[in-house]
Amino acid sequence: MSDETQTPKVMTFQVLKAAMRDGATAARLGKLALAGRKTVIDTPNFLASTSRGVVPHITPDNVKNHLHTGGVYMALEDFIERPQQYYTRTPPIFNTPTSTPPGKPLHSFTAMPPSMTTVLAARRLPAVPAPQGNSNSSISVFTSVGFQPLTTKEYHNAVATLQPDIAIPLADLTNHSTAPNTKRALRMAERTDQWVKEYFDSVPSSTTQTSTFAPILPIDYAIQWEYIERLAEDILPTGNLSGLAIYSPDILPDIAESKYGPLLEPLPRLSLSPPATPHHILRQIQLGLDIFTIPFINTVSDSGLALTFEFPSPSSPSSPQDSSSPSNGTSLLPLGINLSSPEHQTSLTPLLPNNTCTCYACKNHSRAYIHHLLNAREMLGWTLLQIHNHAVVSSFFAAIRETLAQGPEESEQAVQKFSATYEADFPAGTGERPRARGYHFKSGAGEGKRNKPGWSKFGEGNGDGAEIPTTTTEGNAALDVGGTPN
Repeated sequence: MSDETQTPKVMTFQVLKAAMRDGATAARLGKLALAGRKTVIDTPNFLASTSRGVVPHITPDNVKNHLHTGGVYMALEDFIERPQQYYTRTPPIFNTPTSTPPGKPLHSFTAMPPSMTTVLAARRLPAVPAPQGNSNSSISVFTSVGFQPLTTKEYHNAVATLQPDIAIPLADLTNHSTAPNTKRALRMAERTDQWVKEYFDSVPSSTTQTSTFAPILPIDYAIQWEYIERLAEDILPTGNLSGLAIYSPDILPDIAESKYGPLLEPLPRLSLSPPATPHHILRQIQLGLDIFTIPFINTVSDSGLALTFEFPSPSSPSSPQDSSSPSNGTSLLPLGINLSSPEHQTSLTPLLPNNTCTCYACKNHSRAYIHHLLNAREMLGWTLLQIHNHAVVSSFFAAIRETLAQGPEESEQAVQKFSATYEADFPAGTGERPRARGYHFKSGAGEGKRNKPGWSKFGEGNGDGAEIPTTTTEGNAALDVGGTPN
């Protein structure tokens, strides 16, 4: 991020350099200036994923002092739980007095630093699939007390009240890994078209500094072309459409080749298709996406991994950047190291050797210390990993921007070298994870509890009723947004 002396009244996006692929714009370098803000976000860049309004394991003061990111992604479903006995109660977030920045209740309620950009959507990423589908006027959201309907009117009122920097209108999504059939996809496009129209009618830009990124559905272009036509020909000319929120990057070439491509080309693109690895990030950048939500940072931190990848990749892939990394039988470098491994018990090396990382964790602590914290289940261990892993991803994006500035050929070569240097996936974390919270996860049919009890009966089955503490392991199930310790 960089600071500008002037504060724009509306959001502006400037493409500084763009590569071309098959006649369409691919990877691009840009600057995003938000309405009412002096801070400019250099793109490509990323947003930190939050849980209940906070970046897992990191307090707001540490977000301000140590977290390097372009902003944070928040989900309304994190704040609007209504227990059955208090169903008419107004969620506390809507009664929050505002402080700084003026008129930003979302910042005030979450204690997010004023310089941090907030992006508000209805659901987390990735979203937990709902057992019941959406209706014509509402979607199903997963709150801390279970699934509840969120109507379009309620969401519009929430955006107008909370005043996020960027808001994403409701979209009719299935949130399943399988593609919807043609009938369901058509209904998705029709509902989303109607909901987006209602959104712009209900949340006039003249009364808010919130920028709106319209959702683009993860279905074929041929099914949602009428909706995209409305965005390009009806809403874009009003000046109320600030960007696009892309749920599937594979649709971008189809949009670029359509007659609406030149009209929508200048808009910034936010990826709502969470990349699983840095390799997926590079692919999405090559398709022309600008801003990313990256939940895998929270996931790898919870599993005890410290990210170690660099861009451009090291000159000699056969020379491992860390000799203590476990051998994988190939010359490929790991994307991270498992700090729960016993080999780090006495290592005084920083998380990234040779002073290649200047984050707080690397400058002040060793691998042995963080290994001890993880084994003792001290939450400081996950805090330090979060600070380090966000710093690595921030440096990753900064290097990508530098490479894009050099030219498309240099950028393409760097991407190919990265793919040939690093493993395709993260190593498995073997340590205990923080306890998962109920509002983060939903057990599937026949699946046991995510958190095993901390106490069990002594000699269970032998009639002894004494209770003793037990050491539990959360297992290696991937965590989608990262839990926080109790």
